[in-house]
Amino acid sequence: MTGKSPSESEDLEGDIDRWTDQYFKKTRAIVQRNGDAEVTYAVFMRRPVSFAPRLMIDWLNQVAAEREVTFNIQKCFDEGDWVGAGEPLLYLSGPLSELVDLETLYLQKLGACCVAAYNAYLMCSSLPDSQFLAMDARHCAGHEMAEMMAYAASVGSEGARRDRDAVGFIGNATDATAHFFGNEKGLGTMPHALIGYAGSTLRAAEMYAEAFPGEPLTILVDYFGQEVTDALAVCNRFADLAEEGAVAVRLDTHGGRFVEGLDTQSSYAVLERHVPRAVRQYRNEEELRWLVGTGVSAAAIFHMRDKLDEAGFSKARIVASSGFNFFKCQVMGSVNAPIDMVGTGSYLPDDWRETYATADIVAYDGEPKVKVGREFLLQRR
Repeated sequence: MTGKSPSESEDLEGDIDRWTDQYFKKTRAIVQRNGDAEVTYAVFMRRPVSFAPRLMIDWLNQVAAEREVTFNIQKCFDEGDWVGAGEPLLYLSGPLSELVDLETLYLQKLGACCVAAYNAYLMCSSLPDSQFLAMDARHCAGHEMAEMMAYAASVGSEGARRDRDAVGFIGNATDATAHFFGNEKGLGTMPHALIGYAGSTLRAAEMYAEAFPGEPLTILVDYFGQEVTDALAVCNRFADLAEEGAVAVRLDTHGGRFVEGLDTQSSYAVLERHVPRAVRQYRNEEELRWLVGTGVSAAAIFHMRDKLDEAGFSKARIVASSGFNFFKCQVMGSVNAPIDMVGTGSYLPDDWRETYATADIVAYDGEPKVKVGREFLLQRR
């Protein structure tokens, strides 16, 4: 037995045997002893989602080819469509002996994708003029999850482009999943570690420019707690790039302090100047913190925009990160915070109980039959 996941091994049948639930394996053995049946499964979820089935379907087709059998997959929606709670996502038909032991694995490839795609859709729709960069890979539980989350971000993003004319996700952080966004390589410039190594924010920017000449430059500015000072130092050093819009400052200030130049009172003043209604629309303490609190607040983003513009760097861009789940994006969108790009890994599902997809057989040899209470899954003829 290996510790590899089913997506990382070439031993497909061995993976299915090792990773599937025991009661499905025993059911397969019983069916093989007593005669097969042609069955249809209805696959559904208990919450609204965006339909993101590609990884599941690709895997089922791979298994079908390996087993020299045909599975009929009837999708009820197009990729990226909104699906209501309890609505069948798809119907899957084939021999029970060839399908029954696959349920564990194909459901794993569907539920989390659909929930994350839904969250990505909401985020992109809330900030339709901002670009998004998927930075979730280091928060994922292994390669398979990283693939699912990147795929989901691309599906949700495409839906927001279609429905809301949003810019959406322009890429992600790793090469392995860049193809979901039409890219050959992952995107990103530097972590905080490089700034610590360089000894100053400006020197880190210089090192990056020396190593990757001609590339756009995004610089983290919170390492030394001098967001404005360091942002302006980098823009002055690379003034030509800043004028071209090829310099971006990334605000990633943690929630333990205010961005340089702000405190509670001045944060209120900044927001009152730009969006007078903002501090009167919050609904809870968390939303108030996102507006005027510590960390990367709306006030902090407006403050940085003001300082860049006052120094003549109106084309320098602002990248906002740190805790940007879809709720925070909605708050930022409600006040039109001047964010050029959001770097996020927080669109991943917050509540993993919501990611569980479920499959029930709804027909045996063409006869509709499902457990009591699940009649809503029966195919409508």
